[in-house]
Amino acid sequence: MVEKKQSLSESIRKLEGIVEWFEGQEEIDVEKGLEKFKEGASLVKSSRARLKEIENEFREVEKTLDEA
Repeated sequence: MVEKKQSLSESIRKLEGIVEWFEGQEEIDVEKGLEKFKEGASLVKSSRARLKEIENEFREVEKTLDEA
């Protein structure tokens, strides 16, 4: 099964939701907090990888412009 890549805007929206969850807690359930933290860390990691891909795509386009 092929997993669909999540868009950066979707990842950011989910990260914002996690931040809002933490900010809205008077007392944080440690286990739920850990779950949210792990989800956020995963989102950050995949977002960094996607940003690197996008950067590489921009560089490839720049090369074709410089060659033209």
